[in-house]
Amino acid sequence: MPDFWSAFQFLTIIPLGRSNDFRPGTMLPWFPVVGLCLGLFLALFNLLALSFWPAEAVAVLDVLLLICATGALHLDGAADAADGMLGTRPREKALEIMKDSRVGAMGLVAVVSVLAVKWAGMYAVLSGGTAWRTFLIFLLVPAFSRGSMTLGIRFLEYGRPSGGTGHGFFDSEPDFRMYLGLFLLMLLSLFLGLQGIWLIFCFALITALVLYYYKQRMDCITGDMLGAMCETNEALLFLAAGMSF
Repeated sequence: MPDFWSAFQFLTIIPLGRSNDFRPGTMLPWFPVVGLCLGLFLALFNLLALSFWPAEAVAVLDVLLLICATGALHLDGAADAADGMLGTRPREKALEIMKDSRVGAMGLVAVVSVLAVKWAGMYAVLSGGTAWRTFLIFLLVPAFSRGSMTLGIRFLEYGRPSGGTGHGFFDSEPDFRMYLGLFLLMLLSLFLGLQGIWLIFCFALITALVLYYYKQRMDCITGDMLGAMCETNEALLFLAAGMSF
């Protein structure tokens, strides 16, 4: 299981597993599985936390828990991507800004907006569904959001051919195994009935719209943009799952 541990250690800061190898070419299929692990951790935390605090407070703790478990990896990418892409700067200037470790006004607004939407969605799910449905939604949403990154890697070219954190992910050839994790998530979503079909539809729509925007704006993708796509999916999927029908 070295590929799984490699993916787990890349996407989280949880001190678990033995592999210290960075395997970008072979660990991609495990991204949704790592997301399921994070979702399970989150769902179990909810079962305990709701015994002590109301849903409003637990939703805040859920947001903080995801930040801590991932080391704010994807939030950092969302901030950098917003600083670079939101505006009228040409592609090369946008890529240069994304490499800057400093966070600008656009990045700050993006992070605050993502966290606010995520909290609103989590609170809606916690306060509006049965315990079983809530458990499944919190299990699946982090997995879908991390699975979206595999699609970004496969459908857009890497924007930094000279090197970068995400460069190694684009070297491997497309393989059907890349999508097995996403198929598993779709099967698990069917246990939610119509709500699960709605979740799959929203995942496909959000991912397609983000990739279309990236294609039109940058005609490429970077590690920061992948992180932004993950955070966008996670926030909007929680919000979509919390809708009342």
